[in-house]
Amino acid sequence: MESEIKAEFENNGFSLEDEEEILSKCLTFCINYKLSASDLVSSWEIYYLNRHLNGSVVKKVHMDGFLSHLQKEQLESIMKEEPNLHFYSSNDVDMLLSDTDNIKQLGLVETPSKQYEPLSLTFDTDEKPSSLVHRSDHFLVHSDFNSLKKDDNVEERDPENSEDEIIRKVQPGPRCSVQALQSQPKPGCKFMCDRTADRFNSLENRIRRHTAALVASGLYGEPADPSLASQKSIFVVGMICCDGEGHLNEKSALLQGSVEHSAGQRVRLDLQNLDHFSLFPGQVIGIEGHNPSGHCLIASKVVDSLPLPTSMDEGLPPLKKQAMDMEFKPLSPCSSSTSLSLVIAAGPFTTTDNLFFEPLAELLAYSRRKQPQVLLLLGPFVDSEHPELKKGSVERSFDEIFHVEVVRRLQDYLEYMGSTTQIVLVPSIRDCNHDFVFPQPFFDIQLPEDLKHQILCAPNPGVFKVNEITVGGCSIDILKQLSSEEIWKMPPGSSHGDRVGRLAMHLLHQRSYYPLYPPSKGVPLDLSLAPEALQIRDIPDFLVLPSDLAPFIKVLSLGETEDASEGVRCICLNPGRLAKGIGGGTFIELNYHGEIAKTNASIIRI
Repeated sequence: MESEIKAEFENNGFSLEDEEEILSKCLTFCINYKLSASDLVSSWEIYYLNRHLNGSVVKKVHMDGFLSHLQKEQLESIMKEEPNLHFYSSNDVDMLLSDTDNIKQLGLVETPSKQYEPLSLTFDTDEKPSSLVHRSDHFLVHSDFNSLKKDDNVEERDPENSEDEIIRKVQPGPRCSVQALQSQPKPGCKFMCDRTADRFNSLENRIRRHTAALVASGLYGEPADPSLASQKSIFVVGMICCDGEGHLNEKSALLQGSVEHSAGQRVRLDLQNLDHFSLFPGQVIGIEGHNPSGHCLIASKVVDSLPLPTSMDEGLPPLKKQAMDMEFKPLSPCSSSTSLSLVIAAGPFTTTDNLFFEPLAELLAYSRRKQPQVLLLLGPFVDSEHPELKKGSVERSFDEIFHVEVVRRLQDYLEYMGSTTQIVLVPSIRDCNHDFVFPQPFFDIQLPEDLKHQILCAPNPGVFKVNEITVGGCSIDILKQLSSEEIWKMPPGSSHGDRVGRLAMHLLHQRSYYPLYPPSKGVPLDLSLAPEALQIRDIPDFLVLPSDLAPFIKVLSLGETEDASEGVRCICLNPGRLAKGIGGGTFIELNYHGEIAKTNASIIRI
């Protein structure tokens, strides 16, 4: 068993510092928690990413924290099996002893008499229970990005004047224009009928687009056939593949060329001469190297990103370009303002012990006080992984839950906020009331006439523009899926670096919201259904990628040289999940003022 654990660590790119002691502890973990070697290393990788550990060495000092992580995973699995089971903590005891009157007032002791009666308090926080009587104490700032100083020239709202939501009137804010830049696929479209030819053509087109962009840059020579024997150094473009059904590693990496240059043949890759690389299945890259035998391409350099500037519309017929421009042309001139206040949250929007949608109610209450211009919500809204929905014990239909608990709350929020507030909804493949396909059509919601212009339903992935600011979002957890498939190597002597930022950069380098192929288990990828919907034609100002990994806000830079103005920057945001188990989760509040240096954002925990 110890040898299996060691081999699994090495296959995933990790080495052991104190091998004998670490393997002994890992063996104990496997026995106590009934884990296989593969399950143990997968849990380690999640712990490793969430803690932002440096280097790929498993150290003895990490074992205590890793044990706590395993215990938490076991507890969560038990809670999923027994959703009504409650584990009492010291906070529960202190709350019962310290403030009984407040507890009775909040309705925590008695069971709600009505099925849809909202609970007043169910969230875990680090504050004392007595302080939770005030709504403002429900929200804790988890981390800041470019936190503002008091003398910064940015308008701030007085929280004391915003507490009384009954008396306080909403101050009219600047009106913003929100328009969808992508409308495919359409609701009601046919899916689950993609053919092998559709998948092949989609992958082939990706390789051809990358080849055309790399050749047009003038930095590389004309692509050659990687499968032909040659002693000379050649430049080839192709897609990374794995020669088996297991995880990709240095020994199983293959390169599939285009039909034009190699008839789609695959050749084995030798990566030993590279001092650094980062590869995953489905990644389209350029490689400089030579193939002396015709059976193995020895790589000397990897080009994993497209040069800037580039247009993903290149190669489209002029009439189609014109039609796309007309389709996305705004009906009215949008504001030229480059300022934006935004609140971003991703589902689930209710805890696993009920369907009262308390986290969503808390988020809307927070937004009423902060008054953001745009509220961006990404699914799942009616989560197929919710214990009550999986059991089939709910008497209401999925559509009824969605419209009563979600849409109706959003309508009330908009009526309260006025006509200057906008809401953007992006579905998820975990939404019970929507099509299980990716890319995914937008919600087809029947709204009152006076609210239709305030709720924008975007597809998944979705791209929309607020004034002059472009926002792209995808509710698929692509970051976590890439983290389990990526293999990497760092230069000798260098630190591990920012792996989460590197995972997000893969999407921009590949110009795709889902560059992984074959898709991860459970992702219903249909490449016959508007494959262009997965393309990132232009680098967005904000890239929203909800993930189960630790929430973050990162600035991604592409093509930057010594002159920073020559590069393109994108702010990548992972708001986390608004609800986690039986407690509250996290969301992001962002204020953009024309440039990254003047942008401040906070990850807020409920």
